[in-house]
Amino acid sequence: MNQVTVTLPDGTLKTVSGGMSVGDFIATQIGVGLAKAAIAAKFDGELVDLSRAIDRDLSLEVVTQKTREGLDIARHSAAHVMASVVQKLFPGTQVTIGPTIDDGFYYDFFRAEPFTPEDLERIEKATNEEIAKALTFERSEIDAAEAIALFKGKGESFKVEIVEDIAAKGAKTLTLYRHGDWVDFCRGPHVPSSDKIGVVKLMSVAGAYWRGKPGNPMLQRIYGTAFFTKKELDAHLTRLEEAKKRDHRRLGPQLGLFTFHEYAPGAAFWLPKGSVLVHTLQEAMRSMVLANGYQEVHTPLLFNKKLWETSGHWGKYRDNMFLVVDGESDPSLPLEDRCTQSLKPMNCPSHHLIYRMAKRSYRELPVRYFTSDVLHRNEASGTLSGLTRVRQFQQDDAHIYLSQDQITEEVGAIFELMKRVYGSVGLPFAAKFSTRPEMRLGSDDLWDRAEGSLKEALEATKLDWSLCEGDGAFYGPKIDFDVTDSLGRKWQLCTIQLDYLAPERFDLNYTGSDNGEHRPVVIHRAIYGSFERFIAILLEHFAGAFPTWLAPVQARLVTVAERHVPYAEEVGAKLRKLGFRVEVDTSNDKLGAKIRGAQLLKIPFTCVIGDAEVEGGGVSPRRFGCGDLKFMPLDKFVELLSTEGALPFGA
Repeated sequence: MNQVTVTLPDGTLKTVSGGMSVGDFIATQIGVGLAKAAIAAKFDGELVDLSRAIDRDLSLEVVTQKTREGLDIARHSAAHVMASVVQKLFPGTQVTIGPTIDDGFYYDFFRAEPFTPEDLERIEKATNEEIAKALTFERSEIDAAEAIALFKGKGESFKVEIVEDIAAKGAKTLTLYRHGDWVDFCRGPHVPSSDKIGVVKLMSVAGAYWRGKPGNPMLQRIYGTAFFTKKELDAHLTRLEEAKKRDHRRLGPQLGLFTFHEYAPGAAFWLPKGSVLVHTLQEAMRSMVLANGYQEVHTPLLFNKKLWETSGHWGKYRDNMFLVVDGESDPSLPLEDRCTQSLKPMNCPSHHLIYRMAKRSYRELPVRYFTSDVLHRNEASGTLSGLTRVRQFQQDDAHIYLSQDQITEEVGAIFELMKRVYGSVGLPFAAKFSTRPEMRLGSDDLWDRAEGSLKEALEATKLDWSLCEGDGAFYGPKIDFDVTDSLGRKWQLCTIQLDYLAPERFDLNYTGSDNGEHRPVVIHRAIYGSFERFIAILLEHFAGAFPTWLAPVQARLVTVAERHVPYAEEVGAKLRKLGFRVEVDTSNDKLGAKIRGAQLLKIPFTCVIGDAEVEGGGVSPRRFGCGDLKFMPLDKFVELLSTEGALPFGA
């Protein structure tokens, strides 16, 4: 047997006989303890089962229960076990696909009768019983034609369709995975045996079209999750319960921030208090960027399709645009030919027009245009979700025109602005670098240049980052930043996109120091992303209890008796004149009810006004969630409000 060399992550070299399984290698060459914790491994970065043979020189990394990859493998294995249980409990059910998702997994089934909550309980119980049997997951390879025959024999028409599609693309063989007497084709890897999965919890069932296309058969999608221990599962379920309490779709209307109406699907109605949130965030961002060399612009809402043809959106993005029929067009023409305009789904093409309206010199660069114009994107109705997926929204959008040698410094400056914003609301972040997608515009040479320049700028920030191959915009690579909220959930916010294509398509130029014409590079960037989504994240992050600087109402004055109303109104007027957002509760409710009302609205300060406060010329504030701050002279309370109400970022 040939000898092969295995390189471990720390650089250690191990020479063993070729054909040894990964599991045996770990146990004999590294340690039995690690072998017990192992879920899978990586051959030269590729995930493989522990049963795979080491048949060449390679680098090997062990995947354990402590890694996200290990958890994903366990969850995918759980999906297989669950599917096998469903087919045992409900004969005649067909299986389709069962991938992992962020918080677990799902599997789609074709069955005439709907699954009931009682069915889910039975499936969950039987799945965990099956997992406890320590069933071995066995990998094998099969010819595509044999696979088709296998699944036809089982009456699995959906599996047959998938295999036929894979075979049509040139695949000759497929991998099968068996546990017990159940088999599915899958790329793997899987846990070595089912007892490595842990514990499974089924969450819900929903409808889903086969392959996501309306008109295809309707399937039933069972969602579930799995964790290695019951303690981890319980902690996850607790987080989910807390997330329900914080759901912005519930808190927003409850706190009087926003609402939606069937007459304008996907467009928020910002109520007075919600409008304060939008305005405060707009002004904070506006003052910060204007102090950092940006110029504010506003452009039309509606543009002729010629603009979108020039930018490439008409060909690549038209399905997501709200098209407008030309009122003077021939009614006999097809509707598509009559649509010659569109509401703008993004600002960049209109900013390119502004840049091109004047002759530019290298001395002007970078030119930074900033806006918070309204945008429209035609999202499918089924995807609309509160403020996180809407059709009408606003971005803190900027486009920066600069020379090649300014890229690194400019990306660093954007990064510093982003740190100020996210730091002010306690959102830690992580960077992702996204490269060219399959559907893109521009030559490979142009993409090589763009990716190289943006990667160099990212590395100059000294940030840790992960690679997302193929996730770039159709016109250029990008850096995305994920923030982590107070519940540990990740949200994608800031994006920095490098664009070499737009200057070519829009013929953008500047005169260089050599008096020659040169193309600028364009950076697209947003820090909040959309105001709607950012507010949704903040609402859930803070559970509706916004910091004083952002709170729609910063203080509410509550009176003990009617005789205290004149003084309360006088104090309220003084505070409002100083720029603070203050309400006065002069209702006939008892003091306790007034305080509870302010607490329910999560107002930062509830100020009690009674005889002592009138006589002492002050207030007795209670901080939300922290209790009574005792009597405070009015000037001291003003000082407190001034400190906590000041914008944490801005000019």
